[in-house]
Amino acid sequence: MTSIAAVHAVLAPHRHTQREITDMVARTCLPGGTDRGVLDRLHRRAQVNTRHMTLPLARYPELDDFGAVNDAFIDGAVRLGTDAVAAALKAAGLSPRDVDLLMFTSVTGIATPSVDARIAGRLGMRPDVKRLPVFGLGCVAGAAGIARLHDYLLGRPDEVAVLVSVELCSLTFQRADASTANLVATALFGDGAAAVVACGARRTAGNAATVGRGAPASGGTAQDSGEAAAGPHVVATRSRLYPDTERVMGWDITATGFRVVLDAGVPDLVRKNLAGDVDAFLTDHGLRRADITAWVCHPGGPKVLEAVAESLDLPAGALDLTRRSLARVGNLSSASVLHVLRDTLAERRPPAGTPGLLLAMGPGFCSELVLLRW
Repeated sequence: MTSIAAVHAVLAPHRHTQREITDMVARTCLPGGTDRGVLDRLHRRAQVNTRHMTLPLARYPELDDFGAVNDAFIDGAVRLGTDAVAAALKAAGLSPRDVDLLMFTSVTGIATPSVDARIAGRLGMRPDVKRLPVFGLGCVAGAAGIARLHDYLLGRPDEVAVLVSVELCSLTFQRADASTANLVATALFGDGAAAVVACGARRTAGNAATVGRGAPASGGTAQDSGEAAAGPHVVATRSRLYPDTERVMGWDITATGFRVVLDAGVPDLVRKNLAGDVDAFLTDHGLRRADITAWVCHPGGPKVLEAVAESLDLPAGALDLTRRSLARVGNLSSASVLHVLRDTLAERRPPAGTPGLLLAMGPGFCSELVLLRW
């Protein structure tokens, strides 16, 4: 089985309270004279207390050119991604030259050469390192990325694969756009990154599987990751794509950049589909929901988390780490579930040998399930 050797999470450098961000959004996104009552209510109900942002707040009203915004994305993504990968490899006792596959995922900017190529060059990875940049999976990509590392390592059990996710969501906030979708996005999303080091069944990391800790080399802000903890094995994965849901979540690409598509029906889709998908997946592996000792869930937002908890009939406290992550840093798109995985390893290590389930949902509309064994 694939082993998760290390997880390291970093955050963008500028930390602000929700109120500070709400005031910036009012100045930036609401046309002059617009009542900000709806904005204030949406931001209060998001259950987000603080978030990290790539740029100083004063810079956001100036971002009226997609090229300039994307340049800021490339600069920030390379810095945060490099920090996350370097720290995760160090925690695993591996060097950049040990990496056989580097997968990069983001849905908040574009780059050619891709961000993974720039990270590989800065860290001195081997010239023959295989790279896989992935765009478009959105919030589901943290879970899907681990699943695809597992797929790769099943065929190459002697190798090391790294997933790095960087999401700079604040750069996608649309100026002078008072639509509900844009205001909800400005209420929920923050900026951060995470890296996961995975080893094939015949490959051993330099150290026991650990959670990255300590300050990154430059630019980012690392969260305290707690004591080293044994990482889980990936047992199996399952992908689900739901038909006729293309306009539920995603982007419209416009002259000013990425304009969010976000349908209010997402919680209903969760209630309709998630329990059946989870039960079928677990049954195929001789398990029930009651057997799961850790639910590592992407923090989509308060209503989505309520739908997850209700549809799966989860015990009280099962999503506490997810809810706490949402409150502390907001929704980091694909990086969020990796932050929750890091917190689970550092603070709530399940009993050895027990199963866990990592899950996320995203554009498509789709879900990704990853069965773990601690």
